[in-house]
Amino acid sequence: MKSGRTRAALLVVSLLLYFFLYAPIAAVVAQSFNSARHGSAWGGFTTKWYASVAHNELALRATGVTLLLAAMSTAVSTVLGTLLALGLNRGKLAGQRAAEWTLRTVIVVPDIVMAIALLMFYGVVRQWLGVLEPGLLTMTLAHITFQIPFVALVVRARLNGIDPSLAEAAIDLGATGWQTFRHITCPLISPGILAGALLAFTLSLDDFVLSFFTTGPGATTLPILIYSSVKRGLTPDINALSTLLAVLLVAVTVVVMLLQGRSSDHRAQKG
Repeated sequence: MKSGRTRAALLVVSLLLYFFLYAPIAAVVAQSFNSARHGSAWGGFTTKWYASVAHNELALRATGVTLLLAAMSTAVSTVLGTLLALGLNRGKLAGQRAAEWTLRTVIVVPDIVMAIALLMFYGVVRQWLGVLEPGLLTMTLAHITFQIPFVALVVRARLNGIDPSLAEAAIDLGATGWQTFRHITCPLISPGILAGALLAFTLSLDDFVLSFFTTGPGATTLPILIYSSVKRGLTPDINALSTLLAVLLVAVTVVVMLLQGRSSDHRAQKG
């Protein structure tokens, strides 16, 4: 009897937590289909706000900047993060523990602290060398900085599940280091690399603080555009834009979870 009450209480608490987390998102989605332009009163179902976003030149330009920023930062951070994971997985190296500690530190450091640090760093470099003017380049470098640890940790988790004797056997059979990586290591860690890349892409799409502090003229992302629009007052087209961004982020997150689940199933079957 007591266990039944405990389960019922846990179920109620879980439902309340889920409601608290997702009710605001549901409200934004619902308002994006509200024909009333002002206020929260329901004026009827409509999709005209999505058509308005499709013809909004600022939104389209911000979408292009956001996707370009995410693609460039993801490509670079995936390569560097994978190489870092491979290096850390080789064995005990000088400074390995410090490198691992630094990776985890970058993840837990508040975004605002990292944003201010990068802003100051760019200012010093600009003063000394006259480069790194605020814009797409500075945003890309900032995104790469915080994406690398996530990619490295995801790829290294995948490397930890691989039997090192496979690579050793390939080397014993005469394969070079590059051949071993290309035909053995890379195919085995490819789910981890793809999951890390999709995670980095999601983080870039969702980022506001770093982008806001390191952006410049002509480099406005969707989160920055939504923030600046909200300051002028909420409108239904902003709700539609927010809904589209949330749907994109959820889709990428689901793909990452599916890849990680498939990778775990593969390791379990292998074990």
